[in-house]
Amino acid sequence: MSEINENSTEKKEQLIAKYGENKPITDGNYDKTLAVKCINGIFVGKNVDNIIEYRGIPFVSKQPVGEYRWKAPVEYTADDGVYEAYHNAKSPRQPNAMLPEQSENCLYLNVWKTDNAGTEKKPVMVWIHGGAFTMGGVAEPWYNCHNLAKENSDVVFVSISYRVGLFGFLHLSHLPDGADYPDAQNLGLMDQMMALKWIHENIAAFGGDPESVTLFGESAGGASVTLLPLVKGSHAYFKRVIAESGTPVFTRSPQEAIACTNEVFEVLGCKTVADLKNLDVEKIVEATSVLALRIWAERDGNFLPKNPYDEYENGAVKDIDILQGCNKDEMGLFINSYGVETYNAMFAIRKARKLDQLTEEEKVLVESYCADVKDATPEYTADSRLFDQIAFIAPLFRLSELQTMAGGKSYTYFFTPESSNKLIRCGHGAETPSVFGIPEDTGVTGRAFDETFSRTLRQMWVQFAKTGNPSLSADISPDGKAHEWPIYDLENKKVMIFDEFDIHPEKESERKILDWDRTYFLTKYYCI
Repeated sequence: MSEINENSTEKKEQLIAKYGENKPITDGNYDKTLAVKCINGIFVGKNVDNIIEYRGIPFVSKQPVGEYRWKAPVEYTADDGVYEAYHNAKSPRQPNAMLPEQSENCLYLNVWKTDNAGTEKKPVMVWIHGGAFTMGGVAEPWYNCHNLAKENSDVVFVSISYRVGLFGFLHLSHLPDGADYPDAQNLGLMDQMMALKWIHENIAAFGGDPESVTLFGESAGGASVTLLPLVKGSHAYFKRVIAESGTPVFTRSPQEAIACTNEVFEVLGCKTVADLKNLDVEKIVEATSVLALRIWAERDGNFLPKNPYDEYENGAVKDIDILQGCNKDEMGLFINSYGVETYNAMFAIRKARKLDQLTEEEKVLVESYCADVKDATPEYTADSRLFDQIAFIAPLFRLSELQTMAGGKSYTYFFTPESSNKLIRCGHGAETPSVFGIPEDTGVTGRAFDETFSRTLRQMWVQFAKTGNPSLSADISPDGKAHEWPIYDLENKKVMIFDEFDIHPEKESERKILDWDRTYFLTKYYCI
């Protein structure tokens, strides 16, 4: 989630201060107690308030620059060198001025662990950031895992970077010289897989348990953690996922991906990959805007299946425990970010494109739904509620249904606290400050939510990572109350409602979150 308003020069300066260049240590002068030996080097971290932070560890042997641009990540190799792990690496190239230090040299990860003794291996939680597969990075201050590590000394936390936008998700193989770029459409996910391989093979050196890894992510990160279980061999690297406001709906077909590439090439005046590589990198970054909210992972039938939902239904993910949910007013963030007039114009086009995909009977259902939306305003229209359903709510329930039908476990939630910003309401990303224990305004809440509420939510996330069940007994619950989170089932369809002062399970039918008759079917058309 990186659709944050640029409303603070101070925040930008804080971001800049977090970057730096990690250098080799060749004189032997370093704190051995902060050094961890990994396959690809010995990395020396910093002790920050009794949390040891390792920032900017590479998880590939060749960064995706020059001849490696639009190529699959190159696996790390053995190295006995000693390296600083003091600073965040630069963020992936993207059209996001809030991350001022950007580079194609971007495939690095960060690790946080408590400075405590003990030989017992700790569960590991791996964060995958969002940003519509177009923006974002692990250096963003609202994704700092320091506070999570401070609260949970028995967990190791990791955040991973990956290529975004046209560098991470651009179909090229259909072009005259595209045969050498067979993976370009899903490179961002391939980067994530390489990072997970590195974690699996190295995290024990940090005290982590490679057999107890939980992925958690939001938006495109949420989509990523629901897609990665469909990648061949991935189940060796994790056993649980937490998906916040993201599902396989954030994917596109090869035909849709090719059409997106052709749009970009027309704007850039390119006909071949060679033409594209000869352009100044800034022009490529600028061209990202042509595909606003249409850069997704590709259901290519190779790296990802043609139909992810079929795979869930057939039990491909039944051995992976899932915790997933979405927010009450997801589209509110986009209304605020784009501005009401631009947003309404953009989504009028999107609605027309969506209706063109439907049968006449389906169009009637959609228009009937929009006509019945009760809280439509000039700022927050019935169409916005429709896209809440298309992009977030309907896919969430479809995934819960299919995972349950296949014999797997899904814990499902609905997050409701509202921002002080009446455009955002309880918008996309509103839960992230609570998840990370970062109360300051991140542009998505406008206020700090009740701290006990936020700590209780965080404890449920961590409890799920530890045990596979997010329920809390009264003795470990920050609010002193027991919270039994029921597994989703096909009869009761219970979800955990995160009201700010009343966390409780509730049947979906009581809150009427999803319109089962008029929007559920839209999941078959995905999001583009």
